[in-house]
Amino acid sequence: MIEICEVGPRDGLQNECKRVSTSSKVELITKLLDSGIRNIEAVSFVNPKVVPQMADAEEVLHSLPKRSGVRYGGLVLSRSGLERALKTDVNFLHVVTTTSDSFNLRNAKRTVEQAVEELCVVIQEGAAAGKGVAGVLGTSFGCPFEGEVPLENVLKTAERFMEAGCTEITLADTTGMANPIQVKKLADSFFSAFGGDLSLGLHFHNTRGLGLANVLAGYQAGVRRFDSSIAGLGGCPFAPKAVGNVCTEDMINMFHEMGVKTGTDLPSVLETARWMETVMERPLDGMLMKAGIA
Repeated sequence: MIEICEVGPRDGLQNECKRVSTSSKVELITKLLDSGIRNIEAVSFVNPKVVPQMADAEEVLHSLPKRSGVRYGGLVLSRSGLERALKTDVNFLHVVTTTSDSFNLRNAKRTVEQAVEELCVVIQEGAAAGKGVAGVLGTSFGCPFEGEVPLENVLKTAERFMEAGCTEITLADTTGMANPIQVKKLADSFFSAFGGDLSLGLHFHNTRGLGLANVLAGYQAGVRRFDSSIAGLGGCPFAPKAVGNVCTEDMINMFHEMGVKTGTDLPSVLETARWMETVMERPLDGMLMKAGIA
């Protein structure tokens, strides 16, 4: 059984030019819940001037259905984001930093060490307030500005986050630079360093067409939690050439064809993906929408 963290409502929409209404976001999340997905990154607590698509985070959360066993996550990048999040009933904080100084300096104007120092306090305060906290490590598989990111940098950042109170770590391929062999090596290194009980997730973009291949490599290495985005929506306003995330319905189809349970109803997910095309008023990247279920 794998766990899907659906990031379409946040990562999928944040880079879109077309503004999606609060009601459409709530309808999307409700459709995803109805299809069996229980872990959804619903919002982002970032500066609305920088990412205007996410300006309605509080309103979205207030309007979402409250169901048992459902987890709503919110992205947090700073102390100010934490303050907003703690005023809502978001279940999990997804605290994010990259692991590359070059990327961090260009986009956040601070080094990784400076970011980690602030975010460890955010993690501690979030956990003390009763929120679950997951650490998301961007550029784990490479930086578009400096190339390879040393493994020890990624491991060190993860360790700092876990010591501060993170119960989960997600390794993010911010601009789609990962390959399957690299994925297996990094997952193996994390399980070796932190033990087989580590709650490790993977977040891939399909920038170079390797998204599903990387998911499969992670699964074969023992990872059971994967981020994905309905219809392949996605992209990062701070990352050059970052296209959509791994497509949720395509990933579910792959696992179902392999005989791996996902806890989801694929036809329902596929219907939601097709509905999302009507919302966005353009063709989206998912392949199953075009080919159909075998």
